[in-house]
Amino acid sequence: MAERGAHLTTAASAENRPSIFEVLAQDSLMSAVKPALLHAVKILATSNPARYGFLWQRFDEIYAILDVLLQHHFLSHTSASFSENFYGLKRVGEDGTRAAHLGLRRRQHWRSLFLLALLPYLHTKLEKVLARQRDEDDFSIRLPQSIMQKLYRAFLAAYPFVCMAWDGWVFCHQLLYVFGKTRTHSPLLWLAGVKLSYLTANDIHSLDLKPSGPALSPSQSFGEKFQRLVSTAVGGLAVSLSTSLSIGVFFLQFLEWWYSSENQSTVKSLTSLPTPPPPLHLHSQETSHTHIKVKLQQESEFLSPPLSPLSFNRPPKA
Repeated sequence: MAERGAHLTTAASAENRPSIFEVLAQDSLMSAVKPALLHAVKILATSNPARYGFLWQRFDEIYAILDVLLQHHFLSHTSASFSENFYGLKRVGEDGTRAAHLGLRRRQHWRSLFLLALLPYLHTKLEKVLARQRDEDDFSIRLPQSIMQKLYRAFLAAYPFVCMAWDGWVFCHQLLYVFGKTRTHSPLLWLAGVKLSYLTANDIHSLDLKPSGPALSPSQSFGEKFQRLVSTAVGGLAVSLSTSLSIGVFFLQFLEWWYSSENQSTVKSLTSLPTPPPPLHLHSQETSHTHIKVKLQQESEFLSPPLSPLSFNRPPKA
């Protein structure tokens, strides 16, 4: 395929390492899902606050729970997150020989789940708390502060520099990944102890033929049956979420392209009506009548020219 040939170095191709474009595309996939769902929830809450208002108030918590279920299912069954599996990638350890359908090892699994789902939730809540605190500081009277309050204000002052340092680390990591100096493109993957690789033909075959699991039997205890039912329900919910996201991701990408600032000129040219041509002559009503009279007079003079003076002195014929 064309995207498989887009590697930047021959070493990257030999190591079965994805290109920088693919890893950045899968990173941007999940970042585009949350704003789209937030906009849909906002429309529902605005249309019917009594019924859908709680979705808007608790959106971060509901989204975090659904994200945890979704990522846990894909990490357990495909050794990848939802976006990584969507682009045909998987997470592997140091050896890189573990099959995808076996899932990640326990330590790598829980690290990846925390960094994929829980860390973005904590970051979102921290951003909201800090923004609210800044607004309160702008309209509050400065009073004598305790040591904890001074430390808190020092953290508020240092937080933008921490974010800048993190963004710089991410950029340097991606730059090193482009030149083949590191195995991962993101510090989050490095912290999880994994790297990204392509799904092999054996992985795809194993994922397609993977059994759903042993059926319930009368010999199992109540705890085992309950655990099996909960696991089946969570798996079904995760599959339904992944299916809906897989279908909606193309729609999201189309909307992102449609409303992009670079595409506004194309959108306007497609949606706007053609401009009618200007009229040839713009005259007032009196000018048009005068023009018509002059034109008629010229036509009458052309059709019936005046007689010469000699024609009046000619005698009549006998």
